[in-house]
Amino acid sequence: MDVVEFPVWGTTAVLAVTERAGEAERVLRVVLDDVDRACSRFREDSEVSRLHWNAGRAVAVGPVLASALAVALRAARLTDGLVDPTVGAAVRALGYDRDFGSIVDGPLVPQRVPGWHWVSLDLERGDVLLPHGVELDLGATAKALAADRAARAIAAMLDCGVLVSLGGDVAVAGRVPEDGWRVAIGDDHRTAVARPEVVVSVRRGGLATSSTTQRAWVRDGVAQHHIVDPRTGLAAEVVWRTVTVAAANCVDANTAATASIVLGRGAPEWLAVRGLPARLVSASGEVVVVGGWPAERVRLVA
Repeated sequence: MDVVEFPVWGTTAVLAVTERAGEAERVLRVVLDDVDRACSRFREDSEVSRLHWNAGRAVAVGPVLASALAVALRAARLTDGLVDPTVGAAVRALGYDRDFGSIVDGPLVPQRVPGWHWVSLDLERGDVLLPHGVELDLGATAKALAADRAARAIAAMLDCGVLVSLGGDVAVAGRVPEDGWRVAIGDDHRTAVARPEVVVSVRRGGLATSSTTQRAWVRDGVAQHHIVDPRTGLAAEVVWRTVTVAAANCVDANTAATASIVLGRGAPEWLAVRGLPARLVSASGEVVVVGGWPAERVRLVA
């Protein structure tokens, strides 16, 4: 098995393949570039930026952005708006208005989240109408979508087994290693391999971890993180420091993990009702597992 790692989007891309790593990496980089050019709110030349500049009128979009928007709106619908792509202005107001490594302190002026129902996507015509005052942030689902697209593309093109991890958003496809794909889980995906809290075997679908401990900063003297509660326009209350969910694909896993961070105390019941295996770690370090996730004997120490 070959493993390739490189930085992307302020996090780390990890590619593991059973063979042909060089070709697989090239496919992964093409997928990432396509998603970035379509969805990045930090690029003036991205399609999302073009939507913002042309607010109030229908704009033709390419297939990658159309797919990303469809996924984001589906996530909003399935979570009753807990995961909402119209949090762009709210995220920017919290200070996340540039690449993560360049965030600086400043005044905190919360912004209302308009709501996903305002976004009009016509897949048949291939256009999007974004009203004035609606700003998109597709980060929650676009990264997971990129992992899913890349894993499927590599497996189909190279006929090999593949795992793609983008900052903790994991998708697998193709032939599975005998013991499955071993994935280390922790608060920080960058140190999880060396100091895992738990290791799981993934054989199909996707796995995603949402965290309030990473991508964190200070704004107006107040600690912030990147997961916005659309109901308040503020960073979600830190009930859970991490939530990890397994699902049929990475997008669904990420959607459920993000929704759980926003939902807070009601997350275990919400996940259990949907039959999603999940591991939640509270702000104090207590581990809660639901939906068939294996029980753990050791309680974490904060």
